[in-house]
Amino acid sequence: MFRMTGSWSTVLGILALVTVYTIYRAASDVPRLVSPQGCRMSWMSPSYLLQSEFNTSWTPLASRYTLWLYREVGWEPTQPVGLPALFIPGSAGSSHQVRSIASSAARQYFSSPFVVSDEFTGRGAKPLDFYAVDFNEDFSAFHGPTVDSQVAYTSAAINYILSRYPPGTQIIVMGHSMGGVVGTALLPSSNISALITMSTPHTLPPVRFDPRLEEIYARNADVLRETGTPILSLCGGATDLQVPAESCVLPETNGVYRRTVFTSALEGAWTGVGHLEMVWCHQVRWRVARAALELGATRRTADARSAVLDRWLRDGRLLPPVPEGQNTDTVALDQGTYETLPDGMHLVLKSPREKRTYLLPVMPASQGGENHRQSTFVLFVSGGAISGIAPHHARDLRASVQFCVSPSEAEPGERPMPLCKPLQPTTLKLLPNPLPGRPFPVPDEGSDESEGIVLFEGEVPAGVDGWVGISVDASGQNEGWVVGGFHTREAVESDIGLAGGYKPPGCRSVKVMTSCYRAAS
Repeated sequence: MFRMTGSWSTVLGILALVTVYTIYRAASDVPRLVSPQGCRMSWMSPSYLLQSEFNTSWTPLASRYTLWLYREVGWEPTQPVGLPALFIPGSAGSSHQVRSIASSAARQYFSSPFVVSDEFTGRGAKPLDFYAVDFNEDFSAFHGPTVDSQVAYTSAAINYILSRYPPGTQIIVMGHSMGGVVGTALLPSSNISALITMSTPHTLPPVRFDPRLEEIYARNADVLRETGTPILSLCGGATDLQVPAESCVLPETNGVYRRTVFTSALEGAWTGVGHLEMVWCHQVRWRVARAALELGATRRTADARSAVLDRWLRDGRLLPPVPEGQNTDTVALDQGTYETLPDGMHLVLKSPREKRTYLLPVMPASQGGENHRQSTFVLFVSGGAISGIAPHHARDLRASVQFCVSPSEAEPGERPMPLCKPLQPTTLKLLPNPLPGRPFPVPDEGSDESEGIVLFEGEVPAGVDGWVGISVDASGQNEGWVVGGFHTREAVESDIGLAGGYKPPGCRSVKVMTSCYRAAS
C-alpha cells in the first residue's frame, strides 16, 4: 500500500491553497474587467426605530425576528408620516441594508431638512416610511422551513404596519436576494401594490438539496405566472458572482407585468452590479427609491404602476411608452415658426435659446438609387429631453421629431404650411456622456444621474418627399446642444456559396458550389 510521506502532504496542501487562491483571484477580477466603472458610493445619516409593539400578540415569531422603521436623521420626523414600504433582506442579510434606498427616498422627497422638494410639491405625493424586517442573519438559502418562517413573519409584519395607516393603504415591497423569494411568496395579496426584487434567484434555488425549498420555488413559479401584482427584477449580470444571470430572470407571462432589467442596461446606471452592492450602488439605489416614491403617488391601477416602474427603472433596450398628453395628430406649422435647412445639411445647435422647428429635407425618390431602401434619422440631445426621455435634473431643453409633408391642396399664390406628424422612434434611450479630459468609464465612480445624452432614431421611408422636423423648445441659460442628421442604409447584395466562399454573380455555374444565397445587410 502506498503511504504518503509528510513532505508530499505538505506539497499537495500548498498546491491546493495556490489553486484555491488562483481561482479566487480570477473570480474577483470579473467585476473589474466586466464593469470597470463600478458603483458610486452612497451616504446617509441612518437611525433605526424598533417596532416593539409588533410582539408575540401578532405572531409567535416576534420572539425570533424583529421589525424596524428607518428614519433619516435631521431630514424627516421620527414618526411615520407618509406611505409604507417594506424591505426584506436576503440570506444572512441585515435590516440595516435598507438604509441606502431609504435615505435616497428621504433626500429626494425633501430638498432640505423637512422642506418638500419642488418635484413633489402640489402633486399630493407623500414621503415613504421604510420598514425593514430583521431575520437575525438566518441562512435562508439552504433551508426551506426557514424561508417559510420568514414568509409567515413578514406577512404578519405587513398586517401590523398597515394597521397604523388609513384603511385601504397598500405597501410597496422590496426584497434583496432571497428576500425577493420571500416577497414573491407573500403574493397574491391585495395589500401589496408592487414588488421590486434585487439580485433574486427567481427560477432556481441557490442550492438544491432541500425538497422543501423546491416546493417554495414551485409555488412561487405559479405566483409569477398568475398574480396581477406588478413585479420587477433587477439583476447584476456577470458581476453578481452569487446569483447566475439566468436565475434572476422572471418568466414570461401574458397579460401581467413582469420585467427583468439588468443594471448594465438600466438607463443612467450602465454598469454591472455585484450581489451585495445592489442595495448601496448609488446609480441603482436612487432609481429604486424614486420608483417607490412615484408608485406611492400614482393611481391605484396595475397599468399605472407598471408605467412608473418602466419609467424610473427603464431598460434602455426597450422603447418607452408614449408620454401622456403627447399629440399624435397631424398639425400645420405656423408661418415664421420654422426654417428649412439646405439639402444634406446637418442640424447643429449649441446652447439654443428659443422655440423653433427646423426642417431637414428628405432625399427625393428620384435620387434614391436602385439600392436605396430607407434612411434613418438620428438625433442627439445633450442635457435635455426627447419625448420625455432625459437625464435627471435635465436643463430646460426639449426636442421632438416629426415627419412633415406639403399639403395636397393649396390656394393659388399661397405658400403651403407643412403638415407634421410625430415620427415614431425605432430607438429612444439615454446614453452615457463621456467628459473631455477624463477617463471613460471613470473607474470605481460610475455616472451621475444628471449625466447622459438622449439618442433618437427613426426610419424615414424612401420615395416620400418631405422633411423631418425637429421642434426645439429651449429657454433660459443652458449649455445643452442638439445634433441631428440622416444616416442612409444601403442594401448590399453579395453572392455566397456554401463551398469555396464568395464568388461573383453567376456562381451557380461553378460546379464546386452546391447553391448560392443572396444576402442583404
